[in-house]
Amino acid sequence: MSKNLVIVESPAKAKTIEGYLGKDFTVKSSFGHVRDLPKDGLAVDVANGFQPSYEISPDKKKLVSELKTLAKSADEVWLATDDDREGEAISWHLKEALGLRDNTKRIVFREITKNAIQNAIKTPRTIDVDLVNAQQARRVLDRLVGYELSPVLWRKIKGGSTGLSAGRVQSVALRLVVEREREIDRHQSKSSFKVTAQFIVDGTKVLNAELPKNFATAGDARAFLEACVGATFTIKNLEVKPAKKSPAPPFTTSTLQQEASRKLSFSVDRTMRLAQNLYEAGKISYMRTDSTNLSQEAIDKAKAEIETEFGPQYVQTRQFKTKNESAQEAHEAIRPTNFNDRNAGADRDQKRLYELIWKRSIASQMADAQLERTTVTIGIRFANGATATIQTHVDDSPFIDTLAQPRNFPNELVAQGEVIKFDGFLRVYLESKDDEDGDEDAKGMLPPLTIGQPLALGQMKATEKFSRPQPRYAEASLVKKLEEMGIGRPSTYAPTISTIINRGYVIKQDKPGQERKYQEFTLQNNQIRETSGKETFGSEKAKLFPTNTGIVVNDFLVEYFPDIVDYQFTATVEKEFDEIADGRMNWKKMLEEFYGDFHKSIEDIQGASGVSFKTGERVLGADPATGKPVSARLGRYGAYVQIGEASDEEKPRFANLRDGQLIETITLQEALDLFALPREIGFFEDKPMVIGIGKFGPYVKHDDKYVSLTREDDPYSIDAPRAIELIQAKRAESVSETLGDFEGKPVTTGKGRFGPYVKFEDKYISLPRNESLAGITLERAIELIQAKRQIEANKYIKEFPENPAVKVVNGQYGPYLAVGKRNIRIPKDVDPASLTLDDCLQLAGDDPASTKAPAKKASATKAKASDTAAKKTTTKKTTATAKKTASKK
Repeated sequence: MSKNLVIVESPAKAKTIEGYLGKDFTVKSSFGHVRDLPKDGLAVDVANGFQPSYEISPDKKKLVSELKTLAKSADEVWLATDDDREGEAISWHLKEALGLRDNTKRIVFREITKNAIQNAIKTPRTIDVDLVNAQQARRVLDRLVGYELSPVLWRKIKGGSTGLSAGRVQSVALRLVVEREREIDRHQSKSSFKVTAQFIVDGTKVLNAELPKNFATAGDARAFLEACVGATFTIKNLEVKPAKKSPAPPFTTSTLQQEASRKLSFSVDRTMRLAQNLYEAGKISYMRTDSTNLSQEAIDKAKAEIETEFGPQYVQTRQFKTKNESAQEAHEAIRPTNFNDRNAGADRDQKRLYELIWKRSIASQMADAQLERTTVTIGIRFANGATATIQTHVDDSPFIDTLAQPRNFPNELVAQGEVIKFDGFLRVYLESKDDEDGDEDAKGMLPPLTIGQPLALGQMKATEKFSRPQPRYAEASLVKKLEEMGIGRPSTYAPTISTIINRGYVIKQDKPGQERKYQEFTLQNNQIRETSGKETFGSEKAKLFPTNTGIVVNDFLVEYFPDIVDYQFTATVEKEFDEIADGRMNWKKMLEEFYGDFHKSIEDIQGASGVSFKTGERVLGADPATGKPVSARLGRYGAYVQIGEASDEEKPRFANLRDGQLIETITLQEALDLFALPREIGFFEDKPMVIGIGKFGPYVKHDDKYVSLTREDDPYSIDAPRAIELIQAKRAESVSETLGDFEGKPVTTGKGRFGPYVKFEDKYISLPRNESLAGITLERAIELIQAKRQIEANKYIKEFPENPAVKVVNGQYGPYLAVGKRNIRIPKDVDPASLTLDDCLQLAGDDPASTKAPAKKASATKAKASDTAAKKTTTKKTTATAKKTASKK
């Protein structure tokens, strides 16, 4: 046995570190937390100083037993979990679960390199109890909030179920999404007219200019163009100024999530999983950090790489100051561990993320980009010789909300240009922005100009523009907002967003744009032409939309638990966690101050008869046909509209809201349209076709048969020809057809519950999604049959004759472990082909000694009896041995 046992939380991390430490060290993984609060019950003794009752996770009991054995036989145990509060808590739980002494060595490192690991071994410390307490405070507080508040939601929200939950940070994130949606709904788009002009310089070159301010009305815009008929235009002033652009700092957790979303379209959760893989492989520094610092060693390595790749003139080392007051400056930003590695990662996504990190880190130590910005002022002399004419209304900004004041026509246009004199860091990287305005394109080069130079007008346009509301949050922009408000920390952003999506409070989706008309006036050759065009607005991609359930839950919390969803309160709690981590606050006292008022509010709301069920009910108006009230509300199975009341003699009518419809924005007409189904749209073969929506979605019913509509078909607008097309397609697919023979047996096709298939012998082979029965040939069917055989032949990567219930399976979505009826995921860093039976049982959380394969049945009764007796004897011996071992311990 090795003299030293090092325990980390990840098997991939263990594999990498063991290679650096040599034969005197054994590195084992705890596979994350080994102890936690149990899933059921509060598990916090409030009366006894908020004492948590931790338990070893059921799937970790065998692992803990093995680690105990290894720890007892080792001369020294080293706890090497991540260098943050959660990592510190994992080390502390390991110490408690394994019965280690208080001065057990704790080592930390921000990157998994040989140098970093060996330096950590040279400078061990003990477990930082303040960091542990900060993590305990967060865990206990979140348990108190979730355990006491969630049941209130189940009882007080109509249609509520145990799926509803509330949490400190998740509820605030939900509130941000809901409030942004309402802000968008309230927005009243205002139009104004932007004037742009194109001048011809030296016969071929074009100079683009614009008025600095927009006109408020179409009449004013046209009047200005009319005044410019016959006007002369001259260069009035040229202003040339040097400028520079500086690089963005290296990545923190949140900025990495934001930039990976913008540039790579990665979700926050996906970004963190990929970054974790890169860190555990020793390719990047630790990925949970709020610091923009780089160590001097990292800066020196970046400098050397820049000098080699781009030359010494591109070097400009700098140390960035983190804006976040709570940032831990002792930590480093996310960076490559080796700047010489331009490419790293096990798959395409890891490689793309690594490239992003490499570029950002290198660019942060590169020279500023040197620019030259030119501003050209173009004077207007109107046809009557004046530089100003009648009064009009002009906006001070493109989309001002106040009433514009009367003023003279503007008599100057402005053109701007920008030239890069030295590209500096731009040679490598430029940070993206959220929701960039299409009108804010980078300015290009200007043609040669001189003051006093006359300009020939090519054309002048006044184009109608519309104000826009704030965009909905994407995952990355929500992370940015939470960080700006001081809510949450690097380790909490991804799980917070995942929670509100998984709970059904928020949905992440695309929104198609809408079409609208705009006016445009064009002055060309002293003639004004008025035209109208169409543009698409409001389209959004991968944005966060609140659901009806999310809105009702948010409104309930805002009304009855304002502190929980108060932005400042939540940010203050985060600061108190920081104070606990710094040893400046007692964690139990902090919990005591919070819990008193919170628990009283819970008791008051639960016992208050005035707090009725919340359904988000909204009365929309009266049904024109019956005069009965029409309302929208939340029910057990989602949001719906209702005509009539439960107290009416006639039963109310119900219809579910469609995707994207919200209780608080649906109109009376939209609600009435929902009752248009089922509807008869015509006859086919002398039998009616009826459109409806059932358990499995929208359908057309004909001749007592149901045909599902496709995603592209709208049940409220589908017509008879399209319905007939679907019916005939269904018939064609349902007909079983013999394609021919293969190996002397028939090959047939058909369509079943799971779609079109090829049938051979007793096997059904599904057609790929992009293929249909209409185009299938015998040759293609044979290809599918042979491919299916090949897959089945390679289905099992590894089997164990001594325990047939355990198999390593090559699944559709990657290898997995099958143990009896259970399927267990195999960690990505583990080679499935190298797994032993004991490895498999360990991953499954089973005891190899108690999971032997059942003995084969003997043919004779005597053999059975003998076998049974032998088993009983073995069991007794095993039990006795276990008891002796336990007594020794």
